Amino acid sequence: MAKTASLSAIRGMNDTLPVDTGYWQVLEQQLRQVLRNYGYQEIRFPIVEKTALFKRAIGEVTDIVEKEMYTFEDRNGDSLTLRPEGTACCVRAGIQNGLFNQAQKLWYMGPMFRHERPQKGRYRQFNQIGVEVYGLSAADIDAEILLMSARLWKNLGLSGLTLQINSLGSSEARANYRQILSDYYREHFDALDEDSQRRLESNPLRILDSKNPDMIALNQNAPILLDHLDDDSKAHFDKLTELLDNAGLVYEINPRLVRGLDYYNRTVFEWVTDQLGAQGTVCAGGRYDSLVEQIGGKATPAIGFACGMERLLALLQAQSSIDPIDAHPQVYLISMGDVAAKAALALAEQLRDALPELAIMTHMGGGSFKSQFKKADKSGARFALVLGEDEVAKQQVTLKFLRSDDPQQTLEQVDLVASLKGLLG
Repeated sequence: MAKTASLSAIRGMNDTLPVDTGYWQVLEQQLRQVLRNYGYQEIRFPIVEKTALFKRAIGEVTDIVEKEMYTFEDRNGDSLTLRPEGTACCVRAGIQNGLFNQAQKLWYMGPMFRHERPQKGRYRQFNQIGVEVYGLSAADIDAEILLMSARLWKNLGLSGLTLQINSLGSSEARANYRQILSDYYREHFDALDEDSQRRLESNPLRILDSKNPDMIALNQNAPILLDHLDDDSKAHFDKLTELLDNAGLVYEINPRLVRGLDYYNRTVFEWVTDQLGAQGTVCAGGRYDSLVEQIGGKATPAIGFACGMERLLALLQAQSSIDPIDAHPQVYLISMGDVAAKAALALAEQLRDALPELAIMTHMGGGSFKSQFKKADKSGARFALVLGEDEVAKQQVTLKFLRSDDPQQTLEQVDLVASLKGLLG
């Protein structure tokens, strides 16, 4: 008889085990708190969308659409795609639900999917937090977005992150620059690698973003977009840098910085680190003032950013700047005998009613006192509460210290809540 093949997770799609979830919970808590401090509201949208949404938003001639999306036909023959990013979904939800009749400050958190070569910090299912603002066009909201991201790092205790900013200008200025850039690269066509030769026709700005070391010198000598900005974009960028300077936020102007998606214009930025190897970008974003109209809504200015949460977590752990939420129970409830076991379940519920924040684990499955105490110790609990038939009859409970040599105490059950409050602070 043939052996059944073992089942495992899909490559690049990872389990998050209990030993790690405490770190995730702390990170998520901190992110939510900062976003709330700035008046941003959470939005949630489906994991699966119509493929046409991403083709229209991201651009058909992009690596994401051409190579990386998880696309399939459902039973009705409709082409659907697991979301590779969140902005297109957010725009679709905003148009469909009439959110953009007024300014909106939104955020979302959850899994995205791209069929890439898995490596540290880059997975096929990855978690992302996205922050998006719609209906505001002035440079002050650009500045707030950057200041808010800086506060995220501050509250998380992160160091060593550098802010890089640039402007892509208006659509017209970008189109003119694209032609200038194309002409430059055509003059050096033989020096382009295979990817860059392909991008020369589809999106020459992406050549500037090449990670090929052989392309460094050629890209450094390429025309600079900041030299070809329209007047309004230049004034917008100057105002942004003035606001950042006034707020004391340190940044670098990187004239080679572009974004991988076609819909960006004007302000673009990245927070980068040298502590994560090749995957040095922790957070990236910019303006996409034409995207809402491109997807079918009314013209609406927009700006936002996204952070890969696996990279953030890796950086937090590398810098030891995060302690996980303690998932261990505080109290382990032991009982001996059927009468005590019934009483223990009832007592545990009474304690949870009186102390909603209490983490209490009730022993299940019976066993001797010795075996139960072993499990209590292994659970990581600070205290054990012991119920035997004598304790039940006398309406008492024995409290034993598991992490210190303090002598055990016999407590009246009516005094137990007050005693636990004092012990747990």
